[in-house]
Amino acid sequence: MFLAYLNKHRRSILIGFTVTILIMMVEYFGSESSIMQRINGLIYDVRLNVQLQLTPTRKSDTTIIVIDIDEKSLEKEGRWPWSRVKVAKMIEKLADAGAVVVTLDAIFTEPERNPVAETIELMKQNPTNKRLLETVGAYQEQADADTLMAKSLQSTDVVLGMLFVDDPNTRVGKLPTSVITFDTEDRTTIASLPYSGHVNNVPILQENSPGTGYINSTPETDGFLRRTSLIAQHEGQFYPSLALETARLFALADEVQVITADLDGSRGMTGVKIGRKNIPTDVYGRILVPYKGPARSYPYISATDLLHDNIDVELFDSAVVLIGTSAVGNADLRATPVGVQYPGVEVHANVVDALLNPKIIPSEPDWMISGIFALLMLIGINLSVALPRLGPLSIALNGVAIVSLLVVLDYYAWSVQKTSLPMATTLMLAFTLTILNIAVGYFTESGRRKQIKGIFDQYVPPAHIDAMLEHPELLDTSGIRKEMTVLFSDIRSFTSISEKLTANELATLLSRYFSPITKSIFEHNGTIDKYVGDMVMAFWNAPLNDENHVANAIKCSFDMLDITEMLTKEFEKEGWPEIKVGIGLNTGEMNVGDMGSEYRRAYTVLGDAVNLGSRLESLTKFYGVDLLVNETCVAHCPEMTFRPMDKVRVKGKDTAVSIFEPIRPEVATNQQVIDELEQYHEAYQGYLDQNWPVATEKFNALIRKNPDRKIYSIYLERIDILKHESLEADWDGSFTHTSK
Repeated sequence: MFLAYLNKHRRSILIGFTVTILIMMVEYFGSESSIMQRINGLIYDVRLNVQLQLTPTRKSDTTIIVIDIDEKSLEKEGRWPWSRVKVAKMIEKLADAGAVVVTLDAIFTEPERNPVAETIELMKQNPTNKRLLETVGAYQEQADADTLMAKSLQSTDVVLGMLFVDDPNTRVGKLPTSVITFDTEDRTTIASLPYSGHVNNVPILQENSPGTGYINSTPETDGFLRRTSLIAQHEGQFYPSLALETARLFALADEVQVITADLDGSRGMTGVKIGRKNIPTDVYGRILVPYKGPARSYPYISATDLLHDNIDVELFDSAVVLIGTSAVGNADLRATPVGVQYPGVEVHANVVDALLNPKIIPSEPDWMISGIFALLMLIGINLSVALPRLGPLSIALNGVAIVSLLVVLDYYAWSVQKTSLPMATTLMLAFTLTILNIAVGYFTESGRRKQIKGIFDQYVPPAHIDAMLEHPELLDTSGIRKEMTVLFSDIRSFTSISEKLTANELATLLSRYFSPITKSIFEHNGTIDKYVGDMVMAFWNAPLNDENHVANAIKCSFDMLDITEMLTKEFEKEGWPEIKVGIGLNTGEMNVGDMGSEYRRAYTVLGDAVNLGSRLESLTKFYGVDLLVNETCVAHCPEMTFRPMDKVRVKGKDTAVSIFEPIRPEVATNQQVIDELEQYHEAYQGYLDQNWPVATEKFNALIRKNPDRKIYSIYLERIDILKHESLEADWDGSFTHTSK
């Protein structure tokens, strides 16, 4: 059964497998492409924002506060950059309030002007008043903002920012001593973010700073900041990011150890270790940023409020404080999954929070790629095999169910397992196979409709075609054997009729005859098999089942006889010959289906029962009747009246068959007809009993009343022959016809 199903839908299944392989190749070769990154990024953004909507309050184990150089601060304190005296003042206030680490999301690349030093230089141009020069010189160090800020850096652990660039000619300031160590001596094959240039702080600040980290952001190809690098390389040395350096100082660690592993024959980063905390990373030393929420998810305090003591200083006890700006004019805004105008300083705050609490960082485990491939294979095989058997609506519902299941699986992995899966290709595969099967189903359905109409349009009632198009699964054209009723109708003496008419007149006559005949067959749920010259062949109970196929065929036959009588009257008025038809109906087991060769096919019936129907039509002329049916037809219509005609062996058949003439229902109730049938049964019984005198007397009586009934004369002729013969003991009254 399953093999038959695979064979039936092999084309759709093969297409499904091909699509699965192609998408697996996309996952393997194109996962780093901008398009796939964009799709996976969008999925990541939706997933993250859904989680934030469902669980909006994530508590941090560490107090993290942002000192914001906002619009309010710029309005009161003046435009940025401020004097480093103010920066030093903020650092000292935070240190006094108990801040553990203060991180500045800023770079101080040039010395600040010292007004006292400038005054001394002017005074040196006129050295007459040496005493005044000495007095002013005593205030030079107190007025030096860089010196004051350098001193403030010693009040607590302070992290300064630096910037890496890709220009080897850009070298501002001196880089700090690296605090990055490795668990391996082989660093040559370690992948990282390489830079050739740098911008750092003025020496006095750099030399007095407990820590320095780079402030570079690493947005993805669509510009959104979903990941951040913790490690960067500059001329063979490795340096920490601003957030990583902040976490190192908070953990009181002297160094950051990079954990590596053997990846495809080379060493690659797998994580960093700060004190006792292990933070998993990708091979480039990056992590996904576990955003706490939209902008201002961490406490924000205006810098001017800090400077003027308009805050509760207890907020800063044991806190990590990041100083940065959210002011639009300073352009330190980033596009993130949780907002496109997201302050860069808060990005660092999220990363610091993650490094101090690694359990909140979404992981991308080593088995992720193989897991995605296994999932792709599972989805591809199941959908490719299962969907072709379904209808368009069921395919769509199953597709929606699969996509929904993948979404639930993805969200479970994200929210419970803290695992970020690249679901773009899996969702793409489920969606593509669903749409593809709907399209294939549509075109297959369209093709099936065309096939059905092509096969049956001229042979089947319109109602049948509509039913087959509505329920094509009920149709089987491959060939089956079932009980059916076949009809043969032939115009008698057609050769002589055709000789009396021109070719055009003959074509017109046949058209006027076949049109209403065909209409009648359709109206009685019959199927036209073929027209052969003047002969019509039709059948019932296929391609759709018809429980009343025998009754419908008999009613159609009566209607055809009425149509022929009406046409005869019309033809006589036009000077054309009259037409008479003989109709044979037979019910029995037949083979029906789309049969033929590769050059020509037809939906037709075959079998002995079909041949007998043709023989019955030929016998109508012999018995002088218009319609003959077999005994099976009689058995199917107990409510109808039939006149037994004979028990015959037709040419090519050894078994005798009882044949009957159906009597129209409106005639069968006539008393004279009832009486005639009763007398006929008595005469026929005498014939079967070989009581020749009684049979002869009764048949003669019937002829006197009905001289046009040919069957009575036929039996009298047989009796004259049979009464002189010695019949076998099992003689059943059957008669053998030697001609068709």
